[in-house]
Amino acid sequence: MSDALRPMARQRLYEQVLDRLRSYVAEADLAAGDRLPPERELAQRLGVSRASVKQAIVVLEVQGLVEVRHGGGTYLTGNSLEPEPVERLVERRRRLPDVLEAREALETKLAELAAERRTEEDLAALRDALRHMADEIEAGGLGVEGDRLFHAAVTAAAHSALLAEFMRSISEQIAESRTESLRQPGRPGRSLAQHRAILDAITARRGKAAATAMRRHVRTVAKVRLLDWNPEDESR
Repeated sequence: MSDALRPMARQRLYEQVLDRLRSYVAEADLAAGDRLPPERELAQRLGVSRASVKQAIVVLEVQGLVEVRHGGGTYLTGNSLEPEPVERLVERRRRLPDVLEAREALETKLAELAAERRTEEDLAALRDALRHMADEIEAGGLGVEGDRLFHAAVTAAAHSALLAEFMRSISEQIAESRTESLRQPGRPGRSLAQHRAILDAITARRGKAAATAMRRHVRTVAKVRLLDWNPEDESR
């Protein structure tokens, strides 16, 4: 029998809520910084449960399209709610634990080696990266580029060609995990402080301390909203 005639998947209720919210934002001409109606109001107007609305909001949050301020409502981070296919979101959620596990194994060792092998030029690059990240955060950004520069500088300071090649091989997935992490409320400033602790240990040539500081940092990075999301938990 032709696979083209297989049963069609039924759209989940929260996906229908997502479609309605995207239409609402476009029709109401909402923009970055504007607030969505409260969950209770959305549920009443759409004729669905608050649980379905909440799950739709979580999808938008892990996509970085809205910011949920506890006790303060839900705000757009851009001028639209352009969709990312839920299937792609599920795939990112599936592979993220493996990426984070690889990051911990590789970057912990890189930090230790950096403390043992770093040069003054390496320290200058690390400090420049932290300044860049601090400037980004002060300007209201997430510090993504500064974060990338810092971890690249740690890798360079380790002077291990093979470990650097391993890091390059998963650079795309690392960039994805970096963005997921820095989207978390309060995370950019916390990451910057953890980077400073790593730099302090590398500067002092304390290899074990640098490894411990990096491990603590990567485990913080692993705490992202996307991993708490389960697309099968919606109420219908």
